[in-house]
Amino acid sequence: MTSPAVDPAPEAGQAAPAPRTAGTAAPARRITGTVWAALGIVYVVWGSTYLGIRVAVETMPPFLSAGTRFVTAGLLLAGIIAWRQGPAALKVTGRQLASAVLIGLLLILGGNGLVVLAETSIPSGLAALLIAVVPAWVVLLRAATGERPGLGAVGGVLLGLAGLAVLTLPGLSGEVKIGGVLLVVVATLLWSVGSFSSARLPLPPNPFTASAYEMVAGGIAGLLLGLVRGEHHGLDLGAISGRSWAALAYLILFGSLLAFTAYAWLLQAAPLSLVATYAYVNPVVAVLLGALVLNEALTWPLLLGGAIVVAGVCLIVSTERRG
Repeated sequence: MTSPAVDPAPEAGQAAPAPRTAGTAAPARRITGTVWAALGIVYVVWGSTYLGIRVAVETMPPFLSAGTRFVTAGLLLAGIIAWRQGPAALKVTGRQLASAVLIGLLLILGGNGLVVLAETSIPSGLAALLIAVVPAWVVLLRAATGERPGLGAVGGVLLGLAGLAVLTLPGLSGEVKIGGVLLVVVATLLWSVGSFSSARLPLPPNPFTASAYEMVAGGIAGLLLGLVRGEHHGLDLGAISGRSWAALAYLILFGSLLAFTAYAWLLQAAPLSLVATYAYVNPVVAVLLGALVLNEALTWPLLLGGAIVVAGVCLIVSTERRG
């Protein structure tokens, strides 16, 4: 998973979803050309990361590549923070660090790591559409903790789950590996728990600092899991293709740094209802890029299930942002 999940109803004073945790709503935010440019970056770059993951794992081991991506991106982000704001901006309390590590494990290791593993066996477009159901899980988590989502949110959840059922048909029919589909479903659940928890844990107040610690923690865990799985055995760096190296560099610099910076800025500069639209644009971008670049098949379960999921997410976002 490569982008933050939408928590349709963040608590007052909290930012929208994890792993981004700051950026309270400001009144009368103007939609300027800069806002549209930043939103375009989030739309296209985050949507393209599914393609980047698929290309990277063609010749790279999944957890070692994902761990390298996030440790590198986290350290680069920490360096930028120290350079621009001073080393004091990286100081956190023990509770804040523990919370960041936990969120990093849920989002980076559990959410993103399982998606990377799944994309060794399923198309990138299918993975992106399965991930799009995350906002529905978040609504269910809210309901389980005593909140009462509106009818629109409930309808969006039902649509999302119906779309998820359609998207699993290729796995059930044997067209793709069902194991890969189930891995992404588990990843969406872990990402949803991390997103839901992030607004309720004592994370560092600076969203960049919080994300840096989350990425480093999740990345280190991914590297360790890769070693436990034996991904280093027989690993020949010379056998890794140039396009896999290019994909990894793209994921680090553009997916984890540029798009995140644009997203964090948007949380403070644009209406949250507009920022949240990435949740149903990213999967469309991912499916189109997968078909155009990797010739991934546009089957009827993919198109129908994807349309249902995107409609459900759109309903959830539009309903909850008005509430």
